[in-house]
Amino acid sequence: MSDFPKTAKAVIIGGGIIGCSTAYHLAKLGWSDTVLLERKKLTSGTTFHAAGLVGQLRSNANITQLLGYSVDLYNMLEAETGLSTGWKMNGGLRLACNDERWTEVKRQATTAHSFGLDMQLLTPKEAQDLWPLMDIGDVVGAAFLPTDGQANPSDITQALAKGARMAGARILEDTKVISIETENGKVKAVETEQGRIECEVVICCAGQWTRDLAATVGVNVPLVSVEHQYMVTEQIDGVTANLPTLRDPDRLTYYKEEVGGLVVGGYEPNPIPWAIDGIPKGFHYTLLDSKFDHFEQLMELVLGRVPALETAGIKELINGPESFTPDGNFILGEAPELKNFFVGAGFNAFGIAAGGGAGMALAEWVHRGEPHMDLWPVDIRRFGRPHFDTDWVRTRTLEAYGKHYTMAWPHEEHSSGRPCRKSPLYEQLKAEGACFGEKLGWERPNWFADLNSGEAARDEYSFGRQNWFDAVGREHRATRETAALFDQTSFAKFSMKGPDAEAALSWIAANDVLNLLVH
Repeated sequence: MSDFPKTAKAVIIGGGIIGCSTAYHLAKLGWSDTVLLERKKLTSGTTFHAAGLVGQLRSNANITQLLGYSVDLYNMLEAETGLSTGWKMNGGLRLACNDERWTEVKRQATTAHSFGLDMQLLTPKEAQDLWPLMDIGDVVGAAFLPTDGQANPSDITQALAKGARMAGARILEDTKVISIETENGKVKAVETEQGRIECEVVICCAGQWTRDLAATVGVNVPLVSVEHQYMVTEQIDGVTANLPTLRDPDRLTYYKEEVGGLVVGGYEPNPIPWAIDGIPKGFHYTLLDSKFDHFEQLMELVLGRVPALETAGIKELINGPESFTPDGNFILGEAPELKNFFVGAGFNAFGIAAGGGAGMALAEWVHRGEPHMDLWPVDIRRFGRPHFDTDWVRTRTLEAYGKHYTMAWPHEEHSSGRPCRKSPLYEQLKAEGACFGEKLGWERPNWFADLNSGEAARDEYSFGRQNWFDAVGREHRATRETAALFDQTSFAKFSMKGPDAEAALSWIAANDVLNLLVH
């Protein structure tokens, strides 16, 4: 390649929707000296087989705002670039099939309104009017978000890539990264099969390859690959082009229209991990073998909702690996281990929905040197020591995958990969009735059961007062009226040394540190 660049301000690794979105937004911010490297062709990793649903509502306001930005971007991208994106704002329905789920949906609607989203609560019949093919015999209620929609993943990525080029960025396909060069704790260059590019910033958006690539420069990115299947049907009478997307969490499934048929997928409780021994060499534009036996558990749930699928023709069962994380949130930001090395990965099968907003946020982060809003739920720095252990990451991630559509209870604790890190007092606290929660792998007592009265040290989740309410009250009274000893083994400790240590601590703290030490 005679005009291969020798230098760049920023190098982006990975040509999926996240990498192309980041290149688009960086170039728009004036970083025209940006080079995106894709080892094969754009979208050839996992973007090309994404289902393409675009929902906006999340429990965190700022993450919801990012997804809302994606919708705004997709609304105008085709007009800007001249490339079709397949974007349709046909709205999104979410069903509730029991009283607890209906409580959750109503709470989500209240949250949506606080975010400025017009989420409408519907009766079962009103939901059926929008989605006539479904049986509503068990439906209690539904919510409808008119601004949700769907997109063609490959088309929208190509449009972002064109927009990036129009703003001055360079995109190089068939350019494999061999290594990342560092110097004095920050990135210096990227070595490729075509040559070396010296750069100020590296942004790794390599999808399921990110963990291994980042590890070569000492950066930990906790994600693993999991198989995800969805079915594509032939045309079905009654499926119209404007049919909303449908999520049926009590049946663990989702639906969207495609060429007069349906795309049907879901999140089974027993997911299948992939590439445990590493991603095969040369894996691109590749799907996995369909596992009809494994999909059958979802199909049984689907037929109860959409009886027309009993006689519908099946085009294919698509099985593609996706990168998932231990807490179900994606990973953004500058790595704490290496200056000027940024990550955008681990999108838990909602990369198309997040693509526009995540690329914007990552570009702003690079440009400003800090995130433009509080993005801690997706910040790479939220992870700790347990997340270096790939077996632990995989165990926890499989649990998170299986909970993708289950009830999101307040204060719910994960159960997998525990206990991981224990205080020396763990057994003694357990014997005293401790019901443990987990923080960065540490077992930490959340509350204490009264074992003498037969109270079980076990959380019972609900949207009302949970079973620990009285127990926590007892602990508060004991602390206020008598005395209490807290085990702080799991808390971070900092060592501050040097001639100005006392002055610095007194400035940080709310009291005079020297007086505290004396008294």
